[in-house]
Amino acid sequence: MVPKYKSDNYDIAVIGGGHAGVEAALSSARLGCSTVMFTINLDWVGNMPCNPSIGGTAKGHLVRELDALGGEMGKAADATTLQSRMLNRGKGPAVYSLRAQIDRRKYSEYMKYAAERQENLDVKQAEIVDLYKDSDGLWHCITQLGADYTCKCVILATGTFLGGRIYIGEVNYESGPDGTFAATELSKALLKLNLPLRRFKTGTPARVARSSIDFDKLEVQDGDDQTVPFSYSTKQNPENKVVCHIGYTNDDTKKVILENLHRSPLYAGDIEGVGPRYCPSIEDKVVRFADKQRHQMFVEPCGENTEEMYLQGMSSSLPEEVQIKFYHTIKGLENVKIMRTAYAIEYDCIDPLALDATLEIKEHSGLYGAGQFNGSSGYEEAAAQGFVAGVNAAHKILGRKPLLLSRASSYIGTLIDDLVTKGCSDPYRMMTSRSEYRLLLRQDNADERMMPTGHALGLISDEQYQEFLNKKAQKEQEIERVNKIFLAPNDPLNQMLLSRGTPAITTGTRLADLIKRPQLDYKCLADFDKTRPVLADDVCEKVEIEIKYEGYISRQQAAVDEMLRLENKPIPADFDYSAIKGLRLEAVEKLNKVRPDSIGRASRISGVSPADISVLLIHLSK
Repeated sequence: MVPKYKSDNYDIAVIGGGHAGVEAALSSARLGCSTVMFTINLDWVGNMPCNPSIGGTAKGHLVRELDALGGEMGKAADATTLQSRMLNRGKGPAVYSLRAQIDRRKYSEYMKYAAERQENLDVKQAEIVDLYKDSDGLWHCITQLGADYTCKCVILATGTFLGGRIYIGEVNYESGPDGTFAATELSKALLKLNLPLRRFKTGTPARVARSSIDFDKLEVQDGDDQTVPFSYSTKQNPENKVVCHIGYTNDDTKKVILENLHRSPLYAGDIEGVGPRYCPSIEDKVVRFADKQRHQMFVEPCGENTEEMYLQGMSSSLPEEVQIKFYHTIKGLENVKIMRTAYAIEYDCIDPLALDATLEIKEHSGLYGAGQFNGSSGYEEAAAQGFVAGVNAAHKILGRKPLLLSRASSYIGTLIDDLVTKGCSDPYRMMTSRSEYRLLLRQDNADERMMPTGHALGLISDEQYQEFLNKKAQKEQEIERVNKIFLAPNDPLNQMLLSRGTPAITTGTRLADLIKRPQLDYKCLADFDKTRPVLADDVCEKVEIEIKYEGYISRQQAAVDEMLRLENKPIPADFDYSAIKGLRLEAVEKLNKVRPDSIGRASRISGVSPADISVLLIHLSK
C-alpha cells in the first residue's frame, strides 16, 4: 500500500496489544527505547478471548519467571484475582503450579492503563496493512488510514487476528477473536516478505448466563485457604472472591455430539488449520476418547460484575443449535442460556524454525515474532515470548548483548528453545514434562533463577533486588542451621513421629534428616525446634524443598553441568554442513535449515542423531 503521509518515527513498533504485545512494548520502553504499540481495538489490550485465568500447570512457572525478570503479567494477575489455587499439591514440588481465576475486564483495564502510563511508549488504535523495509534501512508500518510509521525494529504479536476466520458449524467468516476485525492485509504483506506462514486453529467454549445455571447440581470448587501471589512485589495475598464449580458430560451429551459430528467444520474438512493437541474441542474428546464415560467441565465466572460464566473444557465449533442441545444434556445446565456462542478460529502464524533464539526472524534483521504468531498457544507462553522479543529488540538497538535463556535456566528458555530448534506441528503448549530439569526449575525458586538477570537488565529495582538477596540469605542460613541442629529422643516428639507413620528416634537425630522423611515436613517439627527463627512462608517452603530433595537436586545439577559443556560449544554462523563427510543427508538438511548456534541446540533438532553430533564434534575439534 502506498502511504498517504509520513507519521512518527520510533525505535520499536509492536504490532498487536495482546499478552505478547503488551509485555514486548513495556519491556522495550522500560529499557529506554521509544516504542509504539498498535492494536486493532484499544478496548481489548490484554484481552482474554478464551479462559479468564492466569497460570496452571507449567504456566504458573512461566508467570513467576516472567515476574522475576521484570514483566507485568504476575502483577496484573494478583491485582485482578477472583480465586486462587495451587495445583498439584498432592505431587512433588517440581510440578506445583499456581492458577488464578481472573476478572477479565479488570485485567484488560490494568494492562491498558499500565501501557498508557509507561514512559517511552505510545499506544495507538490502528490496523497495520503493510510492512516493509525500505532503502533507508528502516521498517515501515503502514496503517489502514495511510499513515507511515518508521522504526528500527518490529515485533509481530498478532495473536489469532492474522488472517482470522471464525467457524461455527456451516457458518464461517473473517474475524478476529471476540467479534473483532481480522488482520487480513497484514498476512499478504508478510507473504510478500517470504515469511513461511501456515494455518493453525484454536477454539473457545460458550459463555452462559449465571442465572440460568442450577448450581445445586454441580460440585463446588473453592479456592485455597491460604493463597499466594504470582508476583514477588505483591505484599498482600490475593483474596478469594468467588467459587467455581465442576460438572460432567454424560451419554446424552455424547449422543448429541456424535449425531451431529458431520456438521462440525473440523470433521467436515472445512478447517485446514491444525488445532491444539492438549486442548481439544468437546467433539474431538468424544471421538478420541470414545470409551470414556464422561468428561469434566469447569464452570468459572468471567468477572465480579458480569453474569457471564465460562465453561472450561467445552470448546466447540458445532452449529449454535447443536451447542444449545448438548449443553442442555448436562446436569445443572438443563435450562442454560448461551450469551456467547462457542467457536473455532483459524489464523496465520510463522514456522518458528525461521526464528533464532532471540526471536528475531533469521532472514529479516530487526523483525521479531512473539506469542501465537510463533506457533504457541496460551496467554502465559505469549507473554514470556513478548518480554524476550521486546528486550532483544531493544538490546539490538542499544548495542547490548541479547537475552538468551537456556533450557537449564528456565521454562521460558525451554519454551523458546523448543520452538526455534524443534519447531511445532500444532499450537505449542508449555507442560512440566517438556523440561529435562524440572526439579531445578521449580516455581518456588524462580526468583533465584531469574531475578539476577532481571536486575542486570535494569528491569528489577535495586530495592526489590535487595529484598530478594535478604530472603536468599535467610534461606541459606536456615538450611545451614537445620543441618547442625540435633533433636534428642523424647516422648512428645516420638508420639508425633509415630502418629505420622514414621519410626520413633532412639538417639540424637539431625533435624535435616527428620525433614527428609516423607511423612514429615519443616512445619510439623516447629514445636520441637527451640531456636527456629521467624521466617516468611515462602522462605520456609524453599528451606523444606531444598533439604528434602537435596540428593535429587544435586544429581540433576550434575546433568545440567554436563549439558552446558556441550551447550556452550559454539558453531560458527556460516558453518557449511554440506562439506562434512559422515553427516547423513537428513541431518545436513535439518542443520542447514535451523542453523543452530551451539552443539547443544544441534543435538535437539529432530532428525539429527547422536552419531551426527559425534561427527560434528570431531570436525569442530579440527
